[in-house]
Amino acid sequence: MSETLHTERLAANPEGIRRAAELLKAGKLVAFGTETVYGLGALASSNTAVARIFAAKGRPRFNPLISHLADAESAFAQAELQGRTKDIAHALAEKFWPGPLTMVLPRSPNSTVSDLAAAGLDTLALRVPRGKTALALLREVGAPIAAPSANISGTVSPSEASHVLRSLDGRIDAILDSGPCSVGVESTVLDLTRETPVLLRPGGVTLEELRALCGSIHHPDDFTEALPASPGRLASHYAPSLPVRLDAYEVEPNEALLAFGPALPGAGLTWNLSETGDLEEAAARLFAGLRFLDAEGTKRGLTRIAAQPIPRHGLGLAIRDRLRRAAEPRPSSTSLG
Repeated sequence: MSETLHTERLAANPEGIRRAAELLKAGKLVAFGTETVYGLGALASSNTAVARIFAAKGRPRFNPLISHLADAESAFAQAELQGRTKDIAHALAEKFWPGPLTMVLPRSPNSTVSDLAAAGLDTLALRVPRGKTALALLREVGAPIAAPSANISGTVSPSEASHVLRSLDGRIDAILDSGPCSVGVESTVLDLTRETPVLLRPGGVTLEELRALCGSIHHPDDFTEALPASPGRLASHYAPSLPVRLDAYEVEPNEALLAFGPALPGAGLTWNLSETGDLEEAAARLFAGLRFLDAEGTKRGLTRIAAQPIPRHGLGLAIRDRLRRAAEPRPSSTSLG
């Protein structure tokens, strides 16, 4: 993030909560405490707001973000639940929500969570956090809030407001200070999108507690193949059906163009991530661009997507990483069991 912001310090009172909600609804970044750690919140429905999370954290990859909601009903409205998955999800919510459990669930076609927050996947990571201030903030916003830990990527997660300010002061718009976090470690992440649930990240809810409700639970080490991405675990993300060619300096007749800055001449189909070369704008438009070029290019008989070079700094590193992953073959769903 290039600009230096004035980071507001907000008290955990009705006035501070209202101000934090106003900022979030306006697309700003607000750190807030949950029972686990402080999260860096942004409106999950806004690609632009979510892109600012990645910029502020210096996050090297667009791995999925957990979307936080005020209650189970609101969370499940973002998902498509049926059969045994629905039964297990509701049982887990009854026992552990609000609390330090994140469920990875099938994404509803009507979900308001943006592609960037979901990392282009057909799944969502959803949580109802515990804590009076966090829940009051989520109710005031009335929409999903994407919130990874409020720290520079790769550093220790923050359990107090002072920890957040140590690394993000001047990089985010505000922090809502609700005091120390009671748990202090991240939420447990449980994938419910397959026949047997998979523990993707240990955390505030123990494996033993989960097995008491779910029965058998797999660990990622049980699989030899790559698992779908989730918070706390990286894997291949959404890949277009058309192959992607990286660092293109010219466009061939059979290619659609994913442009950045001045577009290369000669393309019959172009999506410009940012005509002005703005990396935040490019990040916000990345997944929509890949989907558009894939669908429209296929209709027009094109056979490849050429991607212009992206700078190797700031969010450019994350965009380049995402494009590299998009260029790789997508794992077949049948191989994941």
